[in-house]
Amino acid sequence: MELREAAAVLDGILQEEKIGKYTYTVSQSEKQELNVENGEFKLLRTVFNNSGSVKVFLGTKMGSVNGNELTEKGLRKLVAEARAAAESAVEDPCHDLAPDQGKDVFRQGVYEPDMDRFIERIREFLAAAAKEYPKVKIMAAIGSYDRWHWISRNTNGTEYEAFAGQYSFTVEASASDGEKTTGLNYTGFSMKTLDTPLMEMCDMRRVLEDTQNSIDPEPMQGKFEGTAILTPGCATQFLYMTLGNYIQDGVIINGTSQWLDKVGEQVADEKLTVALKPYDERIVVGERATANGFRSENVTLIDKGVLKTHWLSLYGANKTGRPVVKNTGGDLVVESGDRTLAEIIASVDRGLLVGGFSGGQPGTNGEFSGVAKNSFLIENGKVKCAVTETMVNGNLGEAFRNIRAISKEQLCDGGSVMPYIAVDGIVISGK
Repeated sequence: MELREAAAVLDGILQEEKIGKYTYTVSQSEKQELNVENGEFKLLRTVFNNSGSVKVFLGTKMGSVNGNELTEKGLRKLVAEARAAAESAVEDPCHDLAPDQGKDVFRQGVYEPDMDRFIERIREFLAAAAKEYPKVKIMAAIGSYDRWHWISRNTNGTEYEAFAGQYSFTVEASASDGEKTTGLNYTGFSMKTLDTPLMEMCDMRRVLEDTQNSIDPEPMQGKFEGTAILTPGCATQFLYMTLGNYIQDGVIINGTSQWLDKVGEQVADEKLTVALKPYDERIVVGERATANGFRSENVTLIDKGVLKTHWLSLYGANKTGRPVVKNTGGDLVVESGDRTLAEIIASVDRGLLVGGFSGGQPGTNGEFSGVAKNSFLIENGKVKCAVTETMVNGNLGEAFRNIRAISKEQLCDGGSVMPYIAVDGIVISGK
């Protein structure tokens, strides 16, 4: 069915079943995908997908199910399964819907692609990579255009409809020189125009340069406490670990957060400002509605090191009596600093430029330990060499209280805006 027809049918079924409180979302999406393997185009395909999600409330019980059949039969099955899930659920009055947010239509990104131009840009990138980085091999690349149309309604009166589309490009690369080869390195980003060559987008050049410079890595020797300069991608990873460990639903509800009673207090260095900004012009397709039906808002979580709010859903807010945050999708933006990356590197006596991190879940106190990936040793203010078998250990809270510098440069990958962040007091050691 056409999407508005599917929504009307679903409304009818829910009313026929006399379900007095519910919310649902139905969506249709299309993906046009180009695959490149070893520098050659291998596949062009188009994939269509339908999906529906229904959440029903029976008193203080809530049931939620998802499906992908937008036929009357499929929608009836979805409603029946949601009712059954609610009937078997535990009573919990904290489950709820946002009050009426009105009606709105959202449009984002590019809704009609130019696939011929996209193919030209990918060919241009492959030629430039082969010429400028001769030791790098593009193992795989995926260029895709994704388009979404969704409708969301609830019994409080809210109705949203959204149209969105974006181009995405991801690359998997390695380098070789004779018998010497590197591990794999990755990058990816989304965009709403094809005005800029793909080689000049996001951190593409840095990733290819780092890959080429990793052909002769040295095993990390010894152990020392130094400075870790987190690349934007790695900084994003560490920030999400920190936010999850200290300010999201689970740790606030169970009371294990180290920042449980720190709203309004300094929890990080004053250089750090962290916000969720779905309406930032650098975000290609930002969140427009939360899972509970709120209209999404820009929210500052940490302002110059001061914790402004916990990151709570409506359920978490009802459970704890604390304010709800009307943003669930991320769209992370960290304010830039006042020093260039080159100046930050020059200030480091001994440390590590960390391209990625692989480790387990941090402890409730924020302790983390894992392997530094695609990383380079820094000594006496200069990048010395790529390293292997390198571990990094520390505490998330302490790391962001000990920020040495934040770079002027920001990486915009379409879904976040992040600088380089240098933190002191990290234990760096051979594996």
